[in-house]
Amino acid sequence: MLTDGQSRDFLEPAVLARLASVPMFARRAMQGSVSGRHPSPHRGASVEFAEYRKYVPGDDLRRLHWRALGRTGRYYVKEFEADTNLRLCIVLDTSGSMDFGSDTSEQRMTKFAYARRLAGSLGYLAVQQGDAVGLACVAGGIIRDIPPRRNPAHLMHIFDTLEETKPDGDTQLVPVLHELAETIRQRALIVVISDFFVEPALLRECFEHLRFRKHDLATFHLLDPQELNFTFRRPVRFQDMEGGTSIFAEPTEIADRYHKALQQYRDDLKQIVLETGVDYHEVRIDEDYEQVLMNFLVRRTQMRGKR
Repeated sequence: MLTDGQSRDFLEPAVLARLASVPMFARRAMQGSVSGRHPSPHRGASVEFAEYRKYVPGDDLRRLHWRALGRTGRYYVKEFEADTNLRLCIVLDTSGSMDFGSDTSEQRMTKFAYARRLAGSLGYLAVQQGDAVGLACVAGGIIRDIPPRRNPAHLMHIFDTLEETKPDGDTQLVPVLHELAETIRQRALIVVISDFFVEPALLRECFEHLRFRKHDLATFHLLDPQELNFTFRRPVRFQDMEGGTSIFAEPTEIADRYHKALQQYRDDLKQIVLETGVDYHEVRIDEDYEQVLMNFLVRRTQMRGKR
């Protein structure tokens, strides 16, 4: 599936092969277009029994429960759960702040480079198991919107888009998530990859909106080690990467206030994702992305099956 004649620096075949050993499941019932491995809210033809129902004219006679007829003299049919495919919608933050990375090595790792690895790997895994995948690149609005489809040629289109997209501009993640909640009509697994430079209270409204539309929402919150540790030693000019003003400051004078504000933000965000049922993952971009995705897949295996 990766033999399209191009090497992608955000895809590693050996990593994908190891990740593919763990299926990606939805936590909620999905409404797909073909048979798959995810629970559906509708009755179907899987091997998992659901319930008995009274026979009505038009029902398939092959589903009549003859033993119940012999015991009660009434006609019942057996119903089974349906399994369907998944629509994976990846929402990738491409605003200017995603271009930040304190890594000074030759292969400089930025938040966007890390996000691209997560997005490309998840897209591959979805198509590999017969699910559909789409991509929305967002910054000041929806920059690119590729609807979910499930064929390998479509996956190459998503890879090309990931390769061509550059982080730039400000963040309008909140209105974009509200818009996607309305425009993604069928239930989907929506994965948001972002640094979430947004007021937590505004994110709560977005998450509740997506949950109200019965989507299964997962988030990868990307943080650079320098943002967490704040280990600046000399006076520094801090530049807003999304077009705002710059501030010249002495780090030792503001470090305590910075750490306090950051901890408050993280606590508020974690409380919100807990209350809104979001599958939340805080990720440092110096972590092994394979392990991050493996943890994501294994946790979903444990939470799957709610119809």
